[in-house]
Amino acid sequence: MWGSRFADFPRRLRCCILEAMSADHDTKGRSTGPAAGRRMRAPQPAAAERATARVRRRRRRPGVRSPLIRRILLLNVLVLVIPVLGLLHLDQYRHTLIASALDGLRVQARTFALTLGSAAVVGTPLGEERLMAESARHLMRVLLYDTGVRARIFDRGGDLVADSFVLVGPGGLVQVVELPAADKSGLLAALERWYDRVTDWLPSSDELPLYTESRTQTAADYEEVQRALNGEALGVARADRRGRLMLSVAVPVQRYRQVLGGLMVSMDGAEVDAAVSARRLDILLVFGVALAVTVLLSLYLAGTIARPIRRLALAADQVRYGKGRKYEIPDFTRRGDEVGDLSAALRDMTAALWARLDAIEGFAADVAHEIKNPLTSLRSAVETVARVEDPDQQKRLMSIILDDVQRLDRLISDISGASRLDAELSRAESTPVDIAHLLTTLVEAHDATAPADGPRFRLEVDSREDLTVLGMEDRLGQVLRNLISNAITFSPSNGEIVLSARRDGFWVVMTVEDAGPGIPETKLSAIFDRFYTERPSSEKFGTHSGLGLSISKQIVEAHGGTIAAENRCGDDGRPRGAAFTVRLPAA
Repeated sequence: MWGSRFADFPRRLRCCILEAMSADHDTKGRSTGPAAGRRMRAPQPAAAERATARVRRRRRRPGVRSPLIRRILLLNVLVLVIPVLGLLHLDQYRHTLIASALDGLRVQARTFALTLGSAAVVGTPLGEERLMAESARHLMRVLLYDTGVRARIFDRGGDLVADSFVLVGPGGLVQVVELPAADKSGLLAALERWYDRVTDWLPSSDELPLYTESRTQTAADYEEVQRALNGEALGVARADRRGRLMLSVAVPVQRYRQVLGGLMVSMDGAEVDAAVSARRLDILLVFGVALAVTVLLSLYLAGTIARPIRRLALAADQVRYGKGRKYEIPDFTRRGDEVGDLSAALRDMTAALWARLDAIEGFAADVAHEIKNPLTSLRSAVETVARVEDPDQQKRLMSIILDDVQRLDRLISDISGASRLDAELSRAESTPVDIAHLLTTLVEAHDATAPADGPRFRLEVDSREDLTVLGMEDRLGQVLRNLISNAITFSPSNGEIVLSARRDGFWVVMTVEDAGPGIPETKLSAIFDRFYTERPSSEKFGTHSGLGLSISKQIVEAHGGTIAAENRCGDDGRPRGAAFTVRLPAA
């Protein structure tokens, strides 16, 4: 039997060492056994090159070349540009100005029409009244001098009889033609032209009818004149082929409510366009200032986010690819924002990583040390048994070999379980665990199998208290079994072991007390170290690996609790047993 164990020993030893040296297990559910150990490969050169390239790319992203800064800047500018473009689309404001200008023209037209009806109308021998063209032209020159308003008079037949832009002189008729406005130059003009092109793409309700003039003008060319000859007044806004705004109002020329003709006054909308341009300029100036402030604030805001994140990323890469521990994650915790939280999380993660690496190194060293002792004894016994011819001595040596192999087997099993524990604790889901029920079950199981002269158990649990915690029931049961096993080992025959549980605020407190010799005061904390063993002198050496209390502490701390040991003292101050106390957060 021991021969088969010894033959299987090298494979199990190799598996244990692989597990101990890779305590940072694969948490994605892959196997961690010997096959997984054989599948471990060195990093491929291509992967290392890709990682180095990522680092170089991060280092080449200063200033506005950072994607995060560009996105923040673009979004803030878009938020500003969209409403400004809406404000620059001044349709309603332009319509209001056009309506006001038409109202002004309508007042002028009515006044002029009343003047014509009283001063430019004569009676005929047949008793009819007729509009005098010459008198109308004279009144035009007097009333419309230097006003920029053009007046045209149509008779009842619809023919044009007078036009303020047509002057009669010695050489004949002189046509007055307005010269186009000079093109503007400069930055503001360029901005206005750019704005006009942009607004041409936008949907608009400002679609004005086309204004045209024929060589021989009649009332049929103008809707408002036709309405005026019918006794109505109408104002119309149009746009010529160059896009200039043209405003016209036509009113009837009457005398004693008799329509004698139609008066049409018109003017270009230069003042309206100038007012709209002035308002547009004001908005553009405000937009320019707001844009500059937005860009500066966006760069500042993005810098306060992107620069620290870039520094954190570079520091993380240096920690990942650097040698030793000379690199440190920058501390931004004083910021009090999410970047500070990220910095704190990375610093804590880095500290936990170094602590894990230290633990792996320490665990590997402890494993090597603990395995070396039985291996040395085993080697010595194997070398000696080959030279000894006495059967009794050979039998004793073979017994030593068997004990050492069994000790190694037990040690390797405990090390394997301890190395898998951390990964299991990080993956397992927590469920409500009733500590009172768990203690009752353990006590009943021990009572059913305990020898007659074994220690007795006393359970002290108040059923009215809520002793529920969140955790893994099997692992918490493992902790209590380890403590109960220790208590049984150190308790005298027919001794008493007290198991109690109580509620202490937000904590559930469990205590296991024995009546043994107690624990040396200098060893109260050392007993939770790996491979530390403090056993009774009557117990066979090598029976325990010294990992039980260490595993118990690891499980308790993974549940957010604490475990501690102390001595129970009698009235004389001498130890009367040991007490282990476990505190876990209540559910």
